[in-house]
This record gives sequence, structure tokens and C-alpha cells, in this order.
Amino acid sequence: MYKYCYKRQSIYNYAEVKEWIFRLTSLLCSFLVWCFGISLATSRHWRIWEFNSKALHLLYIGLWEAYYYQEVNKSGSITRVPVYSAMNSNWTISIELEYARGLILLSNFMQPVVLTFTSVAFMVCWIRAPYPDFMILCYKTSVLFLIFNIICTVLAVSLNHLVDIYGQSTLDFPLTFPVSKKDLIKKQQTHVFPLGMLTAVLSVISIIILFYEMWSIKAKATVKSRVS
Repeated sequence: MYKYCYKRQSIYNYAEVKEWIFRLTSLLCSFLVWCFGISLATSRHWRIWEFNSKALHLLYIGLWEAYYYQEVNKSGSITRVPVYSAMNSNWTISIELEYARGLILLSNFMQPVVLTFTSVAFMVCWIRAPYPDFMILCYKTSVLFLIFNIICTVLAVSLNHLVDIYGQSTLDFPLTFPVSKKDLIKKQQTHVFPLGMLTAVLSVISIIILFYEMWSIKAKATVKSRVS
């Protein structure tokens, strides 16, 4: 009898540890999604264009700023100095970049909501409070915002990638810019599209774990109702 109780307790402890591993994995994935979303918003590598010009060879284009390296003669030595240019009203901003700005900002504002509701549900579980319906509500809210996050991120990076590499972008520079768009000779692929897809995959993993948590809570509630 003692061995049976000990074995049963060991199985219960293992199941509880596994559940906490899943919860922490979900929280970690959500946090990484937020970090990657911020990286996408601040990245200056949404586009990398090569030009046939001595004044400017590579141009790195972000959502709000572009930069390039300019060679400057300092005391007889050539030094490469980064030059930054804000993408303001003097630029012709393409529609896909306008959409990307809004979508990435929206996804970054939604992700803290996911972290908040997930953390609250974990705290309720940690103190073993008997509020399964509240935990399920928190998880459902997190799943909803994660789905919106996936849609925003995937749309932003996909539109940018497709139009930049395979389409014809309307993005253009100010008249005072040191290079003209007609000197463009090549468009390089950047890390933005893979990073956006990785962000979506992490969100999907978090959603799967949250669905498992909701199923587990409902299963435990059903068992308790039958016992009582």
C-alpha cells in the first residue's frame, strides 16, 4: 500500500512539474515574441539596396530611418562614417512600409497584454487559488491577442519581402539624397522576413501550450465534479 501511494505521488509530482515546464515555456515564448517584435520595429535592415554609385554603395532602410556609410578624408586617412536619414515627409514612403509601420506597432502594443494575462493566470495557479474559470478567461485573452500578433507580424514582413524582392516598390528618396533610385542595381534579402516568421512560430507554440493548459484545467474540474 505504501509503495502504491508513493508511486502515485511520484506520478502526480512528475505531471505537475511537466505542467510548470509548459507554463514557463509559454511565458518565455511570449517574452521572446515581444523582444523580437521590438527588434523588428527598430531594425534598419528591412531593406538593403545596392547602388552603382561612388557616393553611396549600400543603403540600409528601416521603417522610420535609413542609413549608409560615407567615406570621409580625415588627416589623410579615409574613414567610413555612418550617415542617418529620417524617413520623413521629404521621402516618398511606399504603401507596404506604411502598413508595416502600423502593423508592427500594433503587434508590439498587444504583446504586453499577452504577458500580463499569462502572468496573472500563472500567479493564480502558483497560489493554488480555486478560480479555473478566471484562469481560462486569461488564457483565452492571451490566445486572442497572440493570434492578432501573428497576423500583424506575418502581414508586415511578408508584404515588405514580396514587394521589395519580387515587386516594384514606390519608395523613393528626397531630391537632396546623394543617390538616385535609377542607380539601384540589386536588392539584398535581409533577416527581417526570417525573424518575423520565427516570431510567428514562437507565438504558435505559446498558443498550443495555452490550449493545453485550458484543456488540463477543464479536465481537472471535470474530475473534481465527479468525485464530489
